[in-house]
Amino acid sequence: MELIAVAAVAANGVIGKDGEIPWESIPEDKRQYRGRIEDWPVILGRRTFDSMREDLPGSVQIVLSRSESNFDVESARHAPGVEEAIALLDRLDTDRAYVIGGGGIYALFQPVVDRMVLSRIPGEYEGDAYFPEWDGADWELVERTTYDDFVLEEWYRKTD
Repeated sequence: MELIAVAAVAANGVIGKDGEIPWESIPEDKRQYRGRIEDWPVILGRRTFDSMREDLPGSVQIVLSRSESNFDVESARHAPGVEEAIALLDRLDTDRAYVIGGGGIYALFQPVVDRMVLSRIPGEYEGDAYFPEWDGADWELVERTTYDDFVLEEWYRKTD
């Protein structure tokens, strides 16, 4: 199974502020993001899950939370940590899953994701959530597509 982190990241690493994106919505980025993840399980934190309740992404939502285990949504599953989330995915018998945030969830999964699909948002923004730092020597940029308002990068983890 392949784990893929998907995020929109400003030039200074910011991904969010007060549970929202700090830049104007970019419809083209939202379309490609939703199209990519809509038929696959997604892994996200409880706050990100709560912020998306009106329009939940993915076929199944695996919500990482230390305490809450019942989310009143049929497609949502609880996992207290990374290992439990991966075990849930194994039981779903899926080929891939997407890690969609927030910042703490990206950091927890950074050591185990196989790919990253990053929408690079121009400019620096104030925020309280950041995409984690990662060692470029461990990754290879395999595709870069320029759109009007962002650049989409696809990174693969290098294998020895």
